[in-house]
Amino acid sequence: MTQAFDAAAQQALLESRVAAALEQARKLGADACEVGASVDQGTGVNVRLGEVETVELSRDQGFAVTVYVGKRKGSASSSDAGEDSIRAAVEKAMAIARYTGEDPASGLADAELMATEFPDLKVHHPWHLSTDEAIELALACEAAGRAVPGITNSDGAGLSSGEGVRVYGNSHGFLAGLKGSRHSLSCMLIAGDEQGMQRDYDYSSVRDPALLASPESIGKSAAERTLRRLGARRPATGRLPVMFAPELAAGLVGHFLNAIAGGALYREASFLCDSLGKPLFPDWFTLMERPREVGAMASAPFDNDGVYTRDNVYIDSGRIASYMLSAYSARRLGMTSTGNAGGARNVRIEAPLESQQHLLARMDRGVLVTELMGQGVNGVTGDYSRGAAGFWVENGEIQYPVEEFTIAGNLNDMFANLAGLGDDVDTRGSVHTGSWLIDGMTVAGG
Repeated sequence: MTQAFDAAAQQALLESRVAAALEQARKLGADACEVGASVDQGTGVNVRLGEVETVELSRDQGFAVTVYVGKRKGSASSSDAGEDSIRAAVEKAMAIARYTGEDPASGLADAELMATEFPDLKVHHPWHLSTDEAIELALACEAAGRAVPGITNSDGAGLSSGEGVRVYGNSHGFLAGLKGSRHSLSCMLIAGDEQGMQRDYDYSSVRDPALLASPESIGKSAAERTLRRLGARRPATGRLPVMFAPELAAGLVGHFLNAIAGGALYREASFLCDSLGKPLFPDWFTLMERPREVGAMASAPFDNDGVYTRDNVYIDSGRIASYMLSAYSARRLGMTSTGNAGGARNVRIEAPLESQQHLLARMDRGVLVTELMGQGVNGVTGDYSRGAAGFWVENGEIQYPVEEFTIAGNLNDMFANLAGLGDDVDTRGSVHTGSWLIDGMTVAGG
């Protein structure tokens, strides 16, 4: 589909360019330097109503240099990894460093924290797929969905396939690369009745194309999800239990991780400042990351500072056990890096799991939320208010779809009131979780 991508050769080339940039920075008088480089190549096809709409071939690369002169820092970047561009980036970073103010927390991560082991985490699985084959898969996906009775239109199906290389090096002598791939197939369909139109979608996203869900299953699932939204009403207003579907529950985990990220903490822009050791979730809930899980979506042996990654427990039996820190944020807080420059990797939950039907029975009366809209989350206060759509639950059973309502609460209360987790775990992203049942949020309908 695209020009052949030799990941090993690309990694070797980037490593040589990174090493050259580090040496140039040393010669120009930098006390320390770190360089990151990447190249990604991919293909995407989109079809709609049985016709090809777009075929996209992409190739992106980037090169970023940061130098330290004493406690002064200068950074420059380029989308060109050619030798001349790299030399210019190093020179510009040095020029910037001479004019910036001193920052006591600046500098490389400590040398003893650098990764020294680089196991094969099985995250690179190229897919040698022709354009015609990609189009056929997308067409088959859409056709399977459109064949379901009741589907009246389509927003199309799309397939994307890409691989890339990331290299990081610094003047501690650290230099390492990581190859990776990602492949996905999705479909969005439309159905209508006398009350109006509804749409929904489904998708599959994997490292290894052999694990991609079949086009037919994705198309049929997208159709079923769309049809079940027909006849939507507004729910009653009140304080009610709310269940978040797995893909939305992952977003709640994301809000928590943002709140314990070092950048938010040292800026005092988090509702979880000074919260280490304090209870936040029920005591049966533990949350961690496993960055070296083989084949997982976010696996890596080192973070963006070159620090070795390791399993971190963020919530231990309901209590906040660790923050999520890069080298810089750790210094600002007087702590040590947790290997999280670039964020958390492969977040997993340990807790008793129940079937969704059992959770609905426990809910009795409330809403199951399957879609959220808007950005109403305040990371400083924890206040949460989002537009939503989903299903009304009565007597422990789904009754009918609902839309055009809001759910509101505060993340502190929502986490404390977590009443149960579903066994319907969504494994498509970096955060693996099932449905979350939260006992008591404000639902504002009609």
